[in-house]
Amino acid sequence: MFEYMGDRLNNAIKNIRGMGKITENNISDAMKEIRLALLEADVNYQVVKEFVATVKEKALGQEVAKSLKPDELFIKIVKDELIRLLGENYIPLETSKNPTVLMLVGLQGSGKTTAAGKLACFLRKKYHKKPLLVACDIYRPAAVDQLKQIGKSTDITVYSEENKNVGNIVKNSLDYAKENKYDYVIIDTAGRLHIDNSLMDELKNISDLNEIHETLLVIDAMMGQDAINVIKGFNSTLKLTGTILTKMDGDTKGGVALSLKHLTNVPIKFVGDSEKMDGLSEFYPERMAERILGMGDILAIAEKVESVIDEDEAIEQARKMKKGKFDLEDFLKTFKQIKKLGPLEKIIKLLPQARNLGLNNINIDPKDIAHIEAIILSMTKEERQNPNIIKAKRKIRIAKGSGRSVEEVNRLLKQFESMKAMMKQFSNGNMKLPF
Repeated sequence: MFEYMGDRLNNAIKNIRGMGKITENNISDAMKEIRLALLEADVNYQVVKEFVATVKEKALGQEVAKSLKPDELFIKIVKDELIRLLGENYIPLETSKNPTVLMLVGLQGSGKTTAAGKLACFLRKKYHKKPLLVACDIYRPAAVDQLKQIGKSTDITVYSEENKNVGNIVKNSLDYAKENKYDYVIIDTAGRLHIDNSLMDELKNISDLNEIHETLLVIDAMMGQDAINVIKGFNSTLKLTGTILTKMDGDTKGGVALSLKHLTNVPIKFVGDSEKMDGLSEFYPERMAERILGMGDILAIAEKVESVIDEDEAIEQARKMKKGKFDLEDFLKTFKQIKKLGPLEKIIKLLPQARNLGLNNINIDPKDIAHIEAIILSMTKEERQNPNIIKAKRKIRIAKGSGRSVEEVNRLLKQFESMKAMMKQFSNGNMKLPF
C-alpha cells in the first residue's frame, strides 16, 4: 500500500535537492508532482487542494536552518502535513471497562466477520485479554457458521443463538460474558449491500439498549472515495469511535486513509495488512507517514519480532555470534523463528531507505527457504555444530538426503560463512549499516 504514492512524492522532492534555498520557482514542479501523486492515489480533491496549499505556504514561509538542506526541510513539512491528514495521534481502544464491549458495523463484503476474528486474536496476543465473539449477523447465509469456524481455528469462544431477535442475543451474550469473566465482547453485526433504514434501526437499537464502549466501522480500503459517504452515513446515526480499514495489503492506492480522518473526524484505529488471523495492526499516523515517504518503520519490525521470537534464545544467539561460535544448529533455530515473522518481503519493505535501495521489489520464493531448511535438516548434529568437517562425501550424502544438488549445499555453506563473518564485524563495531 502507498508504494506508488510514496515513489511519486519522493520523485517530487528530488526536484529541489541541491538548491540553495526554497523559492516559489524551485518548488513549483515539486508541488505539481505532489498534487498529481495524491489525486492518482484517490485522495479527495478538496483534501489535495488544502494539503498542497499548506505545504507551499509553510515551505515558503520558513528559513532553512544551517544544519538542514532545503530538501530535508521540505520533507519534514510534507511529513508533518501527512501526519495531520492521517489523524496526528494514535487513538487506542477503550480498555478501562470490564467487559469492554466492541460493536463492529459495516456494509456487506467489507470483511467485517474476518475483522472480528482478527481483532479478538490481536487483543488476546498483545494484551493477554480473554475475548468473546458474538454472532449477530442472522441474515447473511452462513455468517454465523463463518464466525464459528474462525473461533474454532483460533480457539476463541463464539456466542450464538437460534434466536432471531438480535437485541436479545446481545443482551444474553453480555450476561454470559460477565458470568464467565470475559475481558472483551466483540459483536459481529449484520451488513447490507448499502446503507438502509432497517440496518440503521437495528444497529441503533443495539447501541441504545446496551452499553457499547466502541463502535468500529469496518470498511474496504479499495472502495476509494465512496468510503467517505459510507462513514458519514453510519456516523450520523451511530457516532462511530473509529474505523478498521481492511484489504490494505491488496491493490489499493491508499487515498482513503489520507482523506478519511480529515473529512469525517473519525479516527482510523486498525488496518488489515494480511489475510491471516494475525494480520491486523494498530494505526499510528506518524509511522504511516514515514512509510509513505520511504523512511521505514523500525518500530513495526520490533513489535513483530517481539511477538514471535523468544527473547532469551535471541540473546543467546547474539552472544554466540559475538564470540564467533554461531553454528548451523543455531542458524536452524534462528531460521525457524524468522519464518514466524511471515513473508520476508514485507519485513524488508519496513526498513529505512528500502525503496531507494531497490529492496521493495525483492521477491523471496518460499521454496528457496524450504530448500535451505531441508539441507540443514539432512546434516547430522555434529555436522551442524562443526560445518568444517563437511567434505565431499558428506556433501553428496546431504544433497541426496535433502533432494537438492551438491552445488546448493556448497552455496549454503559459503553463504553461512560469509554471514558469520559479517555478523562478527557488526558485533565488533567494525561495520555500519547502510542506512
